[in-house]
Amino acid sequence: DCGAVFHEGRWQWLTAPVGAHQASCPACHRIRDHFPAGYVTLTGTFFPAHEQEILHLIQHLAEQEKSEHPLQRIMAIEKTAQGSLITTTDIHLARGIGEALHHAYQGELEFHYNPEQLLLRVNWVR
Repeated sequence: DCGAVFHEGRWQWLTAPVGAHQASCPACHRIRDHFPAGYVTLTGTFFPAHEQEILHLIQHLAEQEKSEHPLQRIMAIEKTAQGSLITTTDIHLARGIGEALHHAYQGELEFHYNPEQLLLRVNWVR
């Protein structure tokens, strides 16, 4: 799959030792099973006018997070009738995307956490 290695209690971007047990990381499992942990909804009249700039910010943040935390990845960015929906493999990335958007562009930001399903829904409107 992605090549992340479980070492010293966490997933890291390392070269696997020779003879190491091969396993898929939890992010790869979520991607393969189409089972996101985070949903970020982007809506409002501001979004279409600044869509490319906003998506660039999100992609940059996601790449930065993925380089340090292999389990934090964007699964998909889909256009919806109201704006866009971003799915993530991790709740922390979804929260980080929402916070980065709010910091950069203000707007209304809501978090809805479901602890039973380890699921976070983030809504950003501007």
